Amino acid sequence: MAFFLLFTVVPVLAAILLSFTDFNTISFPSFVGLENYERMLLDDPVFLISLKNTLLFAVVTGPVSYILCVLLAWLVNEMPHGVKVVLTVIFYAPSLTVNATLIWTLIFSGDAYGFVNSALLKLGLIQDPILWLTDPRFNMGVIILVQLWLSLGTGFLSFIAGFQTIDRSIYEAGAIDGIRNRFQELWHVTLPSMVPQLVFGAVMQIISSFSVAEVSMRLAGFPSVEYSAETVVTHIIDYGTLRFEMGYASAMAGFLFIVMLLSQKAITKLLQSIGH
Repeated sequence: MAFFLLFTVVPVLAAILLSFTDFNTISFPSFVGLENYERMLLDDPVFLISLKNTLLFAVVTGPVSYILCVLLAWLVNEMPHGVKVVLTVIFYAPSLTVNATLIWTLIFSGDAYGFVNSALLKLGLIQDPILWLTDPRFNMGVIILVQLWLSLGTGFLSFIAGFQTIDRSIYEAGAIDGIRNRFQELWHVTLPSMVPQLVFGAVMQIISSFSVAEVSMRLAGFPSVEYSAETVVTHIIDYGTLRFEMGYASAMAGFLFIVMLLSQKAITKLLQSIGH
């Protein structure tokens, strides 16, 4: 509890207070009221671009990666123990790799030696290499693909644990009540029995989909061409760590926190309704 208060609650409260100030990390903060929020929504077109990109990430990667986590965890749980362990490690390993995006940089390299460009050139589908990571028409799609690949993390493990803790007698009762196949079993018995794990996995997916930053910076650069891969978090990093406008960066962080909190509340209510 002490660590939680010191490293989570206090920083969040400090960020909220700083969001109403002009603070350059050196001088004492000066109160400016709602000026940072007005600037963010009315006078910062790059923030609006970053917000649009972040919402796109959340809408696409959030539900898709969540459903993939549930389905893959369910399929892996049906395997023999040895196979289950190996597959769990394989699916979870990308989230542990520090330079996981390096292989994707090679795959989508913008020269003729990139794996994708090389294959397309040999097949005659393109005449010149495509700049996958710097062309605004393509880099968002690549980043979304990589983010989905990296999304099998803590939520995936929580689903595996949830499947293994379900009382087997519930399945027997379901069979007596008329459940005839595995998909009916999944929908009517398994998922309602692991609502806590589903809620936890949803929270983790919301956090990861709204806080995309490292993947974007490593693949598309920082800043990206025409800010085409800019996210709210990379915009916060820009103003907080490079320009030292900590008050404005805190305002953006507070705005993102509210959006994530509202999303989490809505999805939690939806998942809890499954249990009833």
